[in-house]
Amino acid sequence: MKIDIIGRNYEVSERLKDITAQKLAKLDKYFDGTDTRAKVCFKKEANALTTEVMLDYAGKFVRATASSANFYDNLDVVLPKLEGQIRKHRTRFDKHSKNVAFSSSAVYETADRDEIKASIVKEKKFKLSPMTVDEAKEEMELLGHSFYVFLEAKSNMVQVLYQRNDGDLGLIEPEI
Repeated sequence: MKIDIIGRNYEVSERLKDITAQKLAKLDKYFDGTDTRAKVCFKKEANALTTEVMLDYAGKFVRATASSANFYDNLDVVLPKLEGQIRKHRTRFDKHSKNVAFSSSAVYETADRDEIKASIVKEKKFKLSPMTVDEAKEEMELLGHSFYVFLEAKSNMVQVLYQRNDGDLGLIEPEI
């Protein structure tokens, strides 16, 4: 597994890099090839330290984040989340490789938590009208929603504008 470690507003120490590499190495048993990449981002924000880990295996992505006052504690929270996502999506994650990525038992066991079983309780249909990103931003603010789906006027593609945890906005554009 190739590991990229990034620090945003924080200088990552060698000790933290070593511990991160050791803990992520335990997930190697899920992946048979060397095409697995892990991107670990340590962010120092106003009041919290956030750790974000993204795994890329054969074009599939698994992502988890955690925030607290300590990056080392964040790793202990993020890794069981990643492993849970891998197990949850095992049939879709590596279907073409005969699920060899999931032949082992769990490395990181989580405490007994009630699994959230979400169901669709409301369906909503609406008409998309072409608009710019700035117009979509204004509409989202007027509605008071954390996201807004719209039809971008220039490309005629459906896009999603969303509110990020840090207060900024993000834009999701599909690739075809």
